[in-house]
Amino acid sequence: MKLKITHLTSVHPRYDTRIFVKECQSLAAYGYDVSLIVADGKGDESGHVSIYDVGKPSGRFNRILQTTTLVYQKALKLDSDLYHLHDPELIPVGIKLKKLGKKVIFDAHEDVPVQILSKPYLGTVAKQIFSALFSLYEKTTCSKFDAVITATPFIRDKFSAINPLSVDINNFPVLTEFESNVRWENRSDTVCYIGGISTVRGISELVLAMDKVQSNIQLILAGSFGEKGLYEQVCSLSGWKKVVNKGFVDRHHIKEILSSSKAGLVTLHPIRNYIDALPVKMFEYMAAGVPVIASDFPLWREIIEKNACGLCVDPLQPSSIADAIDWIITHPAEAEKMGQNGQIAAKSIYNWKHEEDKLLQLYAKIFSGAKES
Repeated sequence: MKLKITHLTSVHPRYDTRIFVKECQSLAAYGYDVSLIVADGKGDESGHVSIYDVGKPSGRFNRILQTTTLVYQKALKLDSDLYHLHDPELIPVGIKLKKLGKKVIFDAHEDVPVQILSKPYLGTVAKQIFSALFSLYEKTTCSKFDAVITATPFIRDKFSAINPLSVDINNFPVLTEFESNVRWENRSDTVCYIGGISTVRGISELVLAMDKVQSNIQLILAGSFGEKGLYEQVCSLSGWKKVVNKGFVDRHHIKEILSSSKAGLVTLHPIRNYIDALPVKMFEYMAAGVPVIASDFPLWREIIEKNACGLCVDPLQPSSIADAIDWIITHPAEAEKMGQNGQIAAKSIYNWKHEEDKLLQLYAKIFSGAKES
């Protein structure tokens, strides 16, 4: 009889890349009976992974108070062997399930105490208080779980002091989604940014950079604007005339954009939550054979320089971004080689298959009752 696994989220969409496309589908393909509880109001769905919807909350307050209760109730009905939580607000659900003798994993997508320190709507003192309180909360709760999964080695190192079975499962790409053999001379004169669009992800600087580039180039945006009024704000910038805004696109169209682009941009601002992150878009660019133009953070610079797959820039200086774009366009042979180097690195190191193996080994360890030495 198959072991029953249930993943729980009250925040993420049902087809979230990390949760559904990678973790749930990998576990189902391996032979587990996998379910996913979501709260998006789109109804239940049967398939390789069974999806159960508890309904979309009317606001953040209701989500935290009511939706988490509905998620817990649905989790009880499913009576699974292991529950895999994906949101900090579901930690209390995990504690309740542990008290019932269930196996529970917490998946830390972000370093929440550090993330709190980056919230612009909180004052300096409030940030420090909330960050410290949540850090204490993590220490007292996550130590009780069977394991903690983290999205980066940096977050893993923090949780290792809390829970000895902490493993980083990085958000590296599924290679078959992005592999491209489009020759450089057949690519269009475009660069791209794929992902959520916000102020701290550097959208204003990207658009301003397009006004400074000397090359005849367009910027393709593929993602949703996450802040009220931001779209109108960046539309008024002079560089917008060189921007093609695609909005949110599916995985198939992401591949099409990448296969025709000459550079992929990931110029996030130097806030604490980004400096030690491993942005999935950077590795998707690499998998697609696209040179990377990235913020000059030490960790990112190490990856890009070691693999000779792109250029690092000051993300707060549009002229620095523009210079990098112009260099890529005016040095086609070198840029093509950067793209090839990134693709080689993705195939050998930065891919989901390696992370999938770690995920399956962790599950096997939990179910075998083995303890990390």
